[in-house]
Amino acid sequence: MQSNLNVVILAAGKGTRMRSNLPKVLHPVAHKPMVAHVIETAQRLGASQTQLIYGHGGALLQDRLSAYDVQWVEQAEQLGTGHAVQQAIPHIEDKDQVLILYGDVPLTRQETLEALLQAKQDSDLALLTVVLPDPAGYGRIVRNSEGQVTGIVEHKDATPEQHAIQEVNTGIMAATGSALKRWLKALDNHNAQGEYYLTDVVAMAKAEGVDIKTAHPSTIAEVEGANNRVQLAALERAFQERQAEELMLAGATLMDPARIDIRGNLTIGNDVVIDVNAVFEGEVTLGEGVVIEPNCIIRNSTIAAGARIKANSVLEHATVGEQAQVGPFARLRPGAELKREAAVGNFVEVKASVLGEGAKAGHLSYIGDAEVGAGANIGAGTITCNYDGANKHKTMIGEGAFIGSNSSLVAPVQIGKGATTGAGSTITSQVADHALAVGRGKQRNIEGWKRPVKK
Repeated sequence: MQSNLNVVILAAGKGTRMRSNLPKVLHPVAHKPMVAHVIETAQRLGASQTQLIYGHGGALLQDRLSAYDVQWVEQAEQLGTGHAVQQAIPHIEDKDQVLILYGDVPLTRQETLEALLQAKQDSDLALLTVVLPDPAGYGRIVRNSEGQVTGIVEHKDATPEQHAIQEVNTGIMAATGSALKRWLKALDNHNAQGEYYLTDVVAMAKAEGVDIKTAHPSTIAEVEGANNRVQLAALERAFQERQAEELMLAGATLMDPARIDIRGNLTIGNDVVIDVNAVFEGEVTLGEGVVIEPNCIIRNSTIAAGARIKANSVLEHATVGEQAQVGPFARLRPGAELKREAAVGNFVEVKASVLGEGAKAGHLSYIGDAEVGAGANIGAGTITCNYDGANKHKTMIGEGAFIGSNSSLVAPVQIGKGATTGAGSTITSQVADHALAVGRGKQRNIEGWKRPVKK
């Protein structure tokens, strides 16, 4: 944990170019507000305090980010980045190491910020800078012949020689609390915009003889922000590309790394195979050798080694055992659990139920609030009738039972071990072990019957 690390996150902007009623920093990357990524990075750095400077949409921000431990600091008027950080002065101690981040720059790696803090150890100020192939519009980092930073020159103020500089300021910086407070108090707004610029502290530091240090991200995407939805989409793709790369380095085969979306935390074993258009949300674990076929959505689920999730299946808060199979076109709802080598097939829905080892439900069935014993076989069109209009009831199916096609099992009901229900039966009472239950109307054939015809 960084001792006395005080992180200040600037998140007061409205984001007019987003053309949205939602504050800019709440727009999502990987189904999580941009600013939430920044807060979580601060937490991983071990920040002792995280200050969120807010302005527009404060109530909504506090509601959406209520799960995070942050110090809420209001910037009632938006008078520039320097003015925003000035609002944090009452919460900054002289001994603090202050790290300034931006709520709309969500992809900065923890390792990059650790390098910035490391660089700052021997100085009162360190800047995160980046080299851009086209630096137009950005403030250039000016260095002397010894390579020391001497200042930041804005694009509009730069000379032709300075326009050729490709190293630019990202706005992310680390500073000693006492020095930062001194510089912030000395800021003025004598400029065309009438704003207080945070970058002005660099010139102040240099005037004091501070040896300004720098660190650099590994990719440009780490320091890119989003001012409109085009840039937001670019951040989303950059995030997913990073996730895909990490998965492949961890031992996964991705049939197309550009067609996978991870909106949470995905943990994998070796030799996992993920086909195209898979979406993972929340906390998902895939064991060794798991295969995910195309177009699957998996939320907050655990899939054990050797299991196969076939195409177009949806899993939510489900547990799938070793060598089990799901789908294609299957749905596992919350509380669904498949034991080892269990299988559910196309258009089978399972909710709050356990299928024992080797149990099978191949086609067109609904299994809700049930316990299915090992080796049981559930025929096509079977329904566990678990809801009486007010309450849910349980269905118990014994080991090795055979449920005939188109059976309706009216809960609460128990089917014994090795028992059989005849196809088309409605079962309303207990079936003993190894018994046959038939609950259907007697067939009548009417000879000479004629169909109605249109008048």
